[in-house]
Amino acid sequence: MKKISIAQIENAAGARLLCGRKEKLIGNICTDSREAKEGDIFFALIGENRDAHKYAEGALQNGCTSFVMSDEAAAAALIEKAPDVDILMTQDTTRALQLLAKWYIGTFDGLKVIGVTGSNGKTSTKDMLYYICSEKYKTVCNRGNLNNHIGMPLTILSMDEGTEVAVLEMGMSAFGEIHTLVDIARPQIGLITNIGISHMEYLGSREGILKAKMEITDFFDENCVLIVNGGNDLLTPENTKGNYKLISVGEKGKQDLRISDIDDMGEEGIKFKLEHNLVMQMFELSVPGVHNASNAALAVAAGLELGITLEEAARGLSKMVLTEKRLSIRGKNGYKIIDDTYNASPDSMKSALDVLASTKGIRKVAILGDMYELGKDTQKFHMEVGAYAKEKKTDCLITVGELGKFIAQGAVSAGMKDVLSFETKAALAEKLNELVRPGDVILVKASRGLAMEEIVKKIPEQL
Repeated sequence: MKKISIAQIENAAGARLLCGRKEKLIGNICTDSREAKEGDIFFALIGENRDAHKYAEGALQNGCTSFVMSDEAAAAALIEKAPDVDILMTQDTTRALQLLAKWYIGTFDGLKVIGVTGSNGKTSTKDMLYYICSEKYKTVCNRGNLNNHIGMPLTILSMDEGTEVAVLEMGMSAFGEIHTLVDIARPQIGLITNIGISHMEYLGSREGILKAKMEITDFFDENCVLIVNGGNDLLTPENTKGNYKLISVGEKGKQDLRISDIDDMGEEGIKFKLEHNLVMQMFELSVPGVHNASNAALAVAAGLELGITLEEAARGLSKMVLTEKRLSIRGKNGYKIIDDTYNASPDSMKSALDVLASTKGIRKVAILGDMYELGKDTQKFHMEVGAYAKEKKTDCLITVGELGKFIAQGAVSAGMKDVLSFETKAALAEKLNELVRPGDVILVKASRGLAMEEIVKKIPEQL
């Protein structure tokens, strides 16, 4: 982060200096008191389950002496303990953080901002874009999955002097959330990976999801670019056109970037060709899953808009490492574990089952759990995943959770024989060493709330 003064934070965040020195320089924004240190400013954010004002004293003990707060009583208590602290008061600390990020990103002359959204594949596409853009520019992207109304501003506020490209993943679960993010970041390039059924519970229909995702264009003008996966049935020119440049990628139909000759190499990754303006380039990814060809094509299209050649993009993608818990394959003691535990939707479940099917091993085992926020057809979507597991010739299906049992039902209804269902992770963990054996390839996947990485950790422990 570039150093900024308390006075600049006061003005940008719409805050009021209660006490302290306006000229003091700040070198880092902090929202976790355990990580606070001297030279930071601690934002006391208030969430559904936590009020960070309670931890301000902990930040102070760690050396942080500058604070943004909304609780006057907490501020007074802090002043009593340390009269020399700097405290900025505001009605809403989260909104203050967002306003600061909006001002801060505007201090970078010539910065190119790329917004990435979609029902699935956002983080993978963001990772790909980071590696592509880094071939030519000083690039920053969201750390991990910091893609919401707090995480994305923190990503922006971490940008150092000289940053040329910001690749910003934008998540949402309701209308207006992406609008808030693009109001802060004002991307000139937007990517939509696909329109699936994630968050259907809150958005009502796939058409509602499309409307929410299209908020990425809310501040676009004729100089901006929207890049979409033309292979998705809802991302048609009619649904996505506007007062901006529209680019589509895909395998079929009239696409600006055409994908062809996809070679699924299982756990070794994929190879494919991309054609643009009569130029053909071979790409090779070390990450598995044929669906990643579309994600990569989207990232390459954005790179082209920044003057990055197909050859440079291919070189960047060859170096790529995906964010943790996304289709990570590792082996131990004769077993292979496919860790895809970050999150889950019906589409991403099916993509992960494709990877399981293409990974070499004696037996293919899928450990699948609940998928959340799917709305009134939740049971049907889970059963479809179970049927797909049978279609992909999964040898053994193990499900976890209240909703996971419907995955098992779908598999049994489709004729699958080796199916087991557990209500809890603890119950599964007790039986795990009886259920898997050397030579197995084991896929573990569920929605984030189920924290299935705990099962991934148990596998090498028990074997």
